[in-house]
Amino acid sequence: METITTENKPDLRQVEAEFRQFVLDGQHPCVMAKSVFKMNHYRLRAYDDISSKDSHSRLLQDLADYLQTCDFSSTKFQTFVAIFPNDSFDDELSFEKALWNALQQLHNLDNADWDNTVSSDPDDAAFSFSLNGKAFYIIGMHPKSSRMARQAPYPAMVFNLHCQFENLRGLGTYQTVRDTIRKNDKKLQGSINPVLEDFGDDSESKQYSGRKVEDSWKCPFHAKHSHA
Repeated sequence: METITTENKPDLRQVEAEFRQFVLDGQHPCVMAKSVFKMNHYRLRAYDDISSKDSHSRLLQDLADYLQTCDFSSTKFQTFVAIFPNDSFDDELSFEKALWNALQQLHNLDNADWDNTVSSDPDDAAFSFSLNGKAFYIIGMHPKSSRMARQAPYPAMVFNLHCQFENLRGLGTYQTVRDTIRKNDKKLQGSINPVLEDFGDDSESKQYSGRKVEDSWKCPFHAKHSHA
């Protein structure tokens, strides 16, 4: 991982504008992401370094503040985007390592119980990441991703509330949205992300970094306490 020097640090407004452009102006396949950014139903924050304790502490607090504003029963998608504009990764493996290190450190700092609607075992098909007592489906993005849909202009972690997907299932619209996204992704890149699975079919931990993980891949995350 390389860190951009102070002279080259991008302005936050520029960072947000570039991220919005990446989602809205291109062929980004995720209709939910497009809706979130078009309707401004997102909160975007930038952090100095994905590996620093200060960034982790700030991010955990920002997520707690974000959760205070969320309507967990709403069918309107909302999201939290953590961007690390000063960081740069040479390949998918180095980003994956940094992402899971950051998630581990966030968990270590988190005093809240794991969301009891999901598992804390990253090998469990019912796993979803929990922070501040709420489960999130996390999407890692960076310029060197092999998936075009994740080639954001800067390294980022997108935190989508797990309950939002459950709300879509309750409405009976989840499969339609999912199939539309996969159709768009195939049109964009010729294939869908090979690690994508529905919740409950396989652990979503394999999906977070965006890299096609090996069959032998072992998630490096370890929960402080087991909550099945």
